[in-house]
Amino acid sequence: MKRKTATAFLGVIMAATILAGCGGAESSGSDTTGSGGGSNPEDGEELTELTLFIDTSTTMGGFEKVAELAEKEIGIKIKVETHPSGYDGDNLIKTRLASGDMPDLIGYNSGALLKALNPSEYFIDISGEDFAQNLDDTYKSAVSVNGETYGIPFSSTQAGAVVYNKEMYEKYDLEVPKTWDEFLENCDVLKENGETAVLGTFADSWTSQVTFLGDCYNLLEGAPEFIEELEAGKAKFASTPAALRGFEKTADLTEYFNADYLAATYDDGCDIMANGEAAHWIILTQSLSNIYELYGDDVNKLGVFGIPGDDADNAGLTLWMPTSIYGNKNSDNQEAILKFMEFYTSEEALDAYTSAILPDGPYCIKGYELPEEAYDAVSEDMQAFVDAGKTHVAMEFLTSVKGANCYQICQELGSGQTTAEEAAAKYDEDCAKQAKQLGLDW
Repeated sequence: MKRKTATAFLGVIMAATILAGCGGAESSGSDTTGSGGGSNPEDGEELTELTLFIDTSTTMGGFEKVAELAEKEIGIKIKVETHPSGYDGDNLIKTRLASGDMPDLIGYNSGALLKALNPSEYFIDISGEDFAQNLDDTYKSAVSVNGETYGIPFSSTQAGAVVYNKEMYEKYDLEVPKTWDEFLENCDVLKENGETAVLGTFADSWTSQVTFLGDCYNLLEGAPEFIEELEAGKAKFASTPAALRGFEKTADLTEYFNADYLAATYDDGCDIMANGEAAHWIILTQSLSNIYELYGDDVNKLGVFGIPGDDADNAGLTLWMPTSIYGNKNSDNQEAILKFMEFYTSEEALDAYTSAILPDGPYCIKGYELPEEAYDAVSEDMQAFVDAGKTHVAMEFLTSVKGANCYQICQELGSGQTTAEEAAAKYDEDCAKQAKQLGLDW
């Protein structure tokens, strides 16, 4: 496989960076209109300039490639304006949205955080655009509110899943498990042969919660109404078997961890998996790009499968949706915004993006074939779940009811300090605080 430089997508997704924006549209040259961007500047036409407002922590290499191509192909030049990450950035976004000081394009979260912004007031509804029909249904559900669709994907998805050592599986004649019991049986074989069955990297505490959060596919299959009932105060994690299961799985792993799991970091985990020193790591698949940057094509010694459930006929994958690009409903450059959004979702633009950054998961555009250089774990393993329709988005994209201490609770659970039932009860208490802040009837 041809090696290509990829920019690692570093950081902690669980602490979800707020990628959003607001600010005024600007143009270069003479005063431009929303004419759809003009023509190629070689024809003597002025460029239409659009401004994108986005978080400073966003990896921009792929976007920059698309922007260069857009300037050449459709006569639209993109200016990037950044804002801080986290709480400060989120407050700035809301303030500028409310004041009408908003740019043409905004990079922001999908899912529950989008809904909280009242997108119908600020963002262009793209439901009737032809390019919106090419959005993957799972992704579209995360950028749609009340039947209106607002966003296009900035980059690829990623998953909270099991990254596994294919060579070790071959050595011990193991099959990819379809159920959690089968997974634990594989772990028993590996442990008995002196291998690290499951890699723990609890020094970076956010990694401890991936098993619980990544089990969302199985939760939603087992209790389809759980999110609605959770927000209504009718369902709890401790009293819903399908929701409790994620905590039970986290507890099951303790006996299989590496001896230094409390001291090992995420960066250590990338090294350990690349060097074949552990069989499984339950982690976000952004780790594939981190490993690729350090070890090149050794990344293809690794595969990915979704956190197994209890139904062998219904194995699936929990996906984290990418940052999305939204258009300013009140911009003077409406046609140019739509033209750029259409271009950004085209095969030509996606190819340009992947020439700089290889995907950590399948793309959200129907029919797009991943590049030849894509990691095998993405193009073969993860894409198969998408093609089969066996995906759900992570819980954070479905509800704003999230306990702030999830990682601490999961770290205590995974290290054997509490039971699954105790952890679930603590998380219910944690969620209750958030629900009350949101004004929900709990």
